[in-house]
Amino acid sequence: MVILGGCAAYTTYQLDQQFGAPTVQDRTLTDSTATAGQIDYHGDVKDLLDRRCVVCHACYDAPCQLKLTAPEGIDRGANATKVYDGGRLRAAFPTRLFIDGQTTADWRDKGFYPVLNEREQTPAANARGGVLYRLLNLKQAAPPPSSPILPDSYDFALDRKQQCPQIDDMDAYERKYPLWGMPYGLPALSTQEFATLEAWLAQGARSSPAPGPTPEEVQQIVTWETFFNNETSKGRLANRYIYEHLFLAHLHFPQAGSQHFFRLVRSMTPPGEPLREIATRRPYDDPGPEPFYYRLRKVEETITEKNHMPYALDTTRMKRWNTLFLDRDYRVTTLPGYGDSAANPFVIFREIPADSRYRFMLDEAEFTIMGFIKGPVCRGQVSLNVITDHFWVVFANPDSPTARAGNEQLADMADFLRLPAEEGSTLRPLSAWLKYSKLQKGYLEAKATYLGKRLNETNPITLDLVWDGDGNNQNAALTVFRHYDSAAVLKGLRGGRPQTAWLIGYPLLERIHYLLVADFDVYGNVGHQLLSRLYMDFLRMEGEMNFLAFLPDDVAQATLSNWYRDATSHVADYANALQTISADASGIAYRTDDPFMEFFSLLEARLGPKVIAPDPVYQSASPSTRQASAQTAIQDLAAVRGSALEWFPELALLRSDGKVYSLVNNIAHTNVASLFGEKKRLIPKEQTLSVIPGFAGSYPNVMLEVPAGKLPALTAAMASLASEADFRHLLDDFGVRRTNPQFWAYSDWLLDYYASTQPVESGLLDYNRLDNR
Repeated sequence: MVILGGCAAYTTYQLDQQFGAPTVQDRTLTDSTATAGQIDYHGDVKDLLDRRCVVCHACYDAPCQLKLTAPEGIDRGANATKVYDGGRLRAAFPTRLFIDGQTTADWRDKGFYPVLNEREQTPAANARGGVLYRLLNLKQAAPPPSSPILPDSYDFALDRKQQCPQIDDMDAYERKYPLWGMPYGLPALSTQEFATLEAWLAQGARSSPAPGPTPEEVQQIVTWETFFNNETSKGRLANRYIYEHLFLAHLHFPQAGSQHFFRLVRSMTPPGEPLREIATRRPYDDPGPEPFYYRLRKVEETITEKNHMPYALDTTRMKRWNTLFLDRDYRVTTLPGYGDSAANPFVIFREIPADSRYRFMLDEAEFTIMGFIKGPVCRGQVSLNVITDHFWVVFANPDSPTARAGNEQLADMADFLRLPAEEGSTLRPLSAWLKYSKLQKGYLEAKATYLGKRLNETNPITLDLVWDGDGNNQNAALTVFRHYDSAAVLKGLRGGRPQTAWLIGYPLLERIHYLLVADFDVYGNVGHQLLSRLYMDFLRMEGEMNFLAFLPDDVAQATLSNWYRDATSHVADYANALQTISADASGIAYRTDDPFMEFFSLLEARLGPKVIAPDPVYQSASPSTRQASAQTAIQDLAAVRGSALEWFPELALLRSDGKVYSLVNNIAHTNVASLFGEKKRLIPKEQTLSVIPGFAGSYPNVMLEVPAGKLPALTAAMASLASEADFRHLLDDFGVRRTNPQFWAYSDWLLDYYASTQPVESGLLDYNRLDNR
């Protein structure tokens, strides 16, 4: 270590002698500073960096916290401290780009080191003294081996020890890891691509200011900021509620005809003045003693699929919110503060009718559920191994007298509905779990007693208790696919019959949002994150029990036992107690000997084709056309199941005759009621494959290229997988591995296809989970 330290010190001395001492640079390119031949980030570099670098360097899981999604992120640099640290005993200081630091100097004070040269701004200094240039050049000098599978010297594990060299370390890094240039473990940039980046870096990596909102967007911003800063008591309380639910949204204006996105933030300055965002850890944290204003801040970073949650603002939306929050007949007697109760929405917003709050969340239920699926995190194993790999979600009907009556009792049950955020970053999550399990059970018992007076033989549970989307809202039925530590949400009932299903009413939907979105702190300590995960067990069980209430008691009990095979005794006892609370409620007359599957058919009939769009993979194909032949081949692929899928990755993207399909491997478990020992709970023989047209996930593990005529061969190969060698042979025939010389061309096509088919919802994919097989 002394020798290495001495080498680094000598390197620093040499750089200082040659190019001067480092100092933060102003890299803003203006008309007065531009020169002939000047390369600009927005005009010449952004798209190249996005497609070759941002696909691995975005969000909280960017290696070394190096976010290349904006010039400010590149200039900020890197930090070896991991955001995802499962053993952190103290909460870390947040390092959110554009929020927790406003200047490069701020980030230097927070421990970030430069990847661009900060000494004399000459081509020689910008090359020799720039980590980013050195890493890109290293790849050009030593491209990866030509073998299909990279050697074990490459480390692609998500929890790998990060290598975060500073400029003083680069000589040693290049000697020790000559093949670890950037893009890491992927094909090198083309000669022209490298020349563009080399020239840009040589000129000082300068960037003109990002384009501002269009005139049409400015008009929309004025309109909406006026709405969000309504000074009436109703307006202030409603807008606080809206903000705490939309603070992660990428808001956009369809009527402005553009693709820019905006965030709803709290600012120290009013509309019309330069925006100064108030940085708080959570959206309900105290913004301070001074007045604040809700403002719309343009998203300056590249849009990546893994944290992109679009939400439209238009005249229809404003009219709807006025109806829900401002025009309704209720009084706001006291505006709540930001004290101890701020984490409990049932206390803070009790004066807003629960029906209004519920309908607000239902209108865009996909967004609401997406919040906990991919909102505050980019690597969510702690949050997401609490759910099964494939399940459907439907919602309680807000027009049902039973649901309305239950929602009206929430204020009286608020103490039962307290959330773990009140514990802060506790180091005693298990004792807290016992506390909240008692509260949850108390709530469900009180709810059962209350509803028991209304649900009886003359007024049983029927399908009328399921929201039908008002006949046309496709948010009424959702599908969730979980991929170990990430997940995807899609509208509709997708992917074949699921492993489980949830029915969610307002109290459950609100708690899911506050537990895993508003309350969740990715920088929190291990106690906070563990307690959040443990509490989510209760909420999952509640959603499952709501669903089981539609089934006959014996079927419900058998289904419950199947879902919680080999669960620990306290979890199994808790689940059985919940089932007892909700028993004897179903009034559906089943006609088959498989009520579980029959219920899904009845559900599809209730929702109808306007709410559930026909799924071309899971519907009967007409044999009369070539289209039907291709559809049949895809359907045969979707029928692959069982132990063969043990060798297949969680998510593969398949290109076939100009279309893209997501192949989702639904891994089966004896139960998902434990944070640990997941591998011991796997049931390979129960695995299924869902084939989804388009994209169903942010992190592909494998990419496939299969003409429609060869789909039967792919199906046969997948169905007969029995070893790792078999899977490698499959990739030899059909795969586009990370080492494939055509990898970037394939990737570019995928991203272009995504953007053209889903221009609002699409974003860059992430390649950190690509297999090396």
